[in-house]
Amino acid sequence: MSEIPESAAGGTVQDGAPRPPSLLALPSYLAGHVARIGHDALVEAVGRHGLRLPHFATLTALADFGPLPQHVLADRLGFQRSHLGGYLDAIEERGLVRRTRDRSDRRRQLVELTDEGTRLQRRLWQVAQDSQDSFLGCFTPEERDTLTTLLRRLLDADDRSRA
Repeated sequence: MSEIPESAAGGTVQDGAPRPPSLLALPSYLAGHVARIGHDALVEAVGRHGLRLPHFATLTALADFGPLPQHVLADRLGFQRSHLGGYLDAIEERGLVRRTRDRSDRRRQLVELTDEGTRLQRRLWQVAQDSQDSFLGCFTPEERDTLTTLLRRLLDADDRSRA
């Protein structure tokens, strides 16, 4: 556990810190700011290809899982189902995904990548990796692995608590 910075106890900070030292002692504050930096880099990289981050996430989920019912895809991505419909409309118009009726349950729509969607997702994955390399360039590969492991542990714990 970190000590409370002197400024939190009513002292003053003399070193000209650009951010409040008390807040810098809170991992959630740090994580939020760092997440915005990485998020902005990824949004910009994906945007250069005419897509938004939810479009990239959708393509990547389909590349990872294969065809999925639309409601399952929304749940796995943590998207509201109604929002996913709009995202799918945009990438379906570009020929990146296709929706078909599920043969086992005609009420469901299956979503799958097209060949063009697969090719673009692979290109975007490299673009995403490059944005992460730039964003995390101050870390060694081992530090990046450690950071990723720790962040995954937090995410996995949250997923378990919601199950």
